[in-house]
Amino acid sequence: MNMKKVLILTLVLVSTIVISCNEKLLDTKNPNQITNDVFYKSLDQVGTSVNAIYAVLQGNQMVGREYFFLHDLRSDEMKAGGGQLEVPRAQLLNGSHTYTNSVMSDVYKGLFTIVHRANAVITNGGLLQVSAGDQPLLDRYIGEAKFLRGFAYYTLGALWGGVPLYDHPAANFGDALPRSTQAETFAFALADATAASAVLPATYATADLGRASKGAALTLAAKIDLCKGDYAAAKTALEAVKNLGIYSLVSNYFDNFKDETEYNTESVFEVGFLDTGYGWDASGNGTTNDSWVRSQEFSAVGWANLIPSDKLVAEYEDGDPRLTECFWFPGDTYANGSRTLVTSGGDGKTTINIAGDNTTLYEGNQLKIRWKKYSIMYKADPGGFNVNDGINYRLWRYADVLTLLAECENEVGTAANAIGYLNQLRDRTSVSMPNYGTAAMDNAGFPVTNKDEILKAIQHERFVELAGEEIRNIDILRWRANGKIKGPDPISYFQANKYELLPIPQDEFNTNPKFTSASQNPGYTN
Repeated sequence: MNMKKVLILTLVLVSTIVISCNEKLLDTKNPNQITNDVFYKSLDQVGTSVNAIYAVLQGNQMVGREYFFLHDLRSDEMKAGGGQLEVPRAQLLNGSHTYTNSVMSDVYKGLFTIVHRANAVITNGGLLQVSAGDQPLLDRYIGEAKFLRGFAYYTLGALWGGVPLYDHPAANFGDALPRSTQAETFAFALADATAASAVLPATYATADLGRASKGAALTLAAKIDLCKGDYAAAKTALEAVKNLGIYSLVSNYFDNFKDETEYNTESVFEVGFLDTGYGWDASGNGTTNDSWVRSQEFSAVGWANLIPSDKLVAEYEDGDPRLTECFWFPGDTYANGSRTLVTSGGDGKTTINIAGDNTTLYEGNQLKIRWKKYSIMYKADPGGFNVNDGINYRLWRYADVLTLLAECENEVGTAANAIGYLNQLRDRTSVSMPNYGTAAMDNAGFPVTNKDEILKAIQHERFVELAGEEIRNIDILRWRANGKIKGPDPISYFQANKYELLPIPQDEFNTNPKFTSASQNPGYTN
C-alpha cells in the first residue's frame, strides 16, 4: 500500500462508534453493513482497518483542517488575517470560546473516532489466529493502532484533561464511560506508546512510508512524559530515538515543508497527502481527502485567515534565515519566481495582491506578512483558492526531538549537552547562526550560564524553529503546568482556573449519560 495516499474506506466497522454521535444511528441495523463477526477473518482485513484509522487522521476533523486550526488558534504565534476569519475560529483566538465551539468539538470527535477505530483493530485483531510467519505483521498492525490511540489520548489529555478511557469497541450508549483524570489519561496514552515502540519497525519500505514507526512511538512517549513533568523518562525515550541512528537534520530548512523532499531524514512522523482534491470529509468514509487545506487557509494568495503575530516575528534574531523561510513578505516572488507579491495595485498576472487586510509589525513597519510553511506557492500559482495541497504534513521532526532533548538535559543538570543540541539546529547549513555560549549570543540576549538562561534559549529556539507547526500550544500548556513559564503568560487573555484546558464539548454531555454539569472543566458552565 502506498501511504502517500491513505486508503479511504466506504465501509464503516460497526464497532467504531463515537460517543458523541447521533442516537438514531444506534437504534437501527444496516443490512448492508459489514459487522465484526464476519469482517475480521484475515490479516488483510486487519490491515484495511488500520488504514481506516489513518484516514481519520488525514480527514477534515483532524490534520486535514481543524487539528492545525485548533492548535494554532490556541498559541501566541497567530493573529487574524482580517475580518474573513470565521466566528468559531476567532473565539478560540481571543479566548471567548465556549463548550459549543464547532472547531474544538470537531477535533474532539475526530480524536475519539481514532480511538474507537483503533479499539476495533486492537480487540478484534488480537483474536485473529495467524501463522507464525504472519504474526509479526499482525503485531505491527496492532502496534500501529496502539500508537494512533495513544496519540489521540495524548492530545485529548493535553487539551481537555481527563476524558473517558475506552480500551475496547463501544457498541451502544451502555458502554459510555465517565471522565478519568488527566493523569490517568496520560498514563493510558503512555502505555500505548510504550507497547507500540516495542513492536513497530524503525523504518519502512517505500510503499509503507507514512506509517507509525518505533521513532514516532518513542517520541510520543517522550511528549507524554514531558506533559507529566517527568524529564528523566522523557530523556530516556528521546535518547532512544536518537540512538536509532536513522534521523538527522536536513541541510536545507525549507526542505521540511516541500512536496519534493517528503519522508526525509528529519521526518519522525508525517501524514501523507496528494494534490488531487479535498473532500471535506471527517472520517475517511466515501469522500476522498487526498489533499489538505493548509495552503489555502494561510497562504498569501488564498484566505490568509491566520497570519504571524507581532510577537513571533519579533522573536527572530537579525539575520536568521528561518524568518524568510517561514513567511512571505511583500516583494517576494513565488511560483518558481514567476510572480511577485505586492501590497496593492497588482496586475493579476505577474504582480499579485497579498490576501487579507491585517498586518504584522516588523522592525517598526506594519507589513502584510503571510505564512510560507506548507504553502504550495513556492512552486505554483495557487489561483487564489486552490485546495489541492499535496505537501505532506510533518507532524513531528528531528529538530523537535533535539530541542526536547535539550530541555531534558537542562532539567537533569547536564547543561553542556543541552547547549550542544540547540547548536545543532543553528549549525544547519541553510541556517548557520551563531552558537549559544558565544559572545554573539550573549549580546543578542541569550546567555546560557545557568538553568533559567538555558531554558529561555530552549523556548526561544523552539519558538522560531517550530513556528506554525502545531507544537507551541502544547508547549505552553505543559510549561505552564510544570512552572516553566517565567514572566507574563504567553497567552494574553489567560485566566487561571479556566484557560488551562478547553471545555468538554456539549456533544459529550448530550450523548454520554455518565457526564453531568460537574464533569465540565473549571471556568466553563453548561
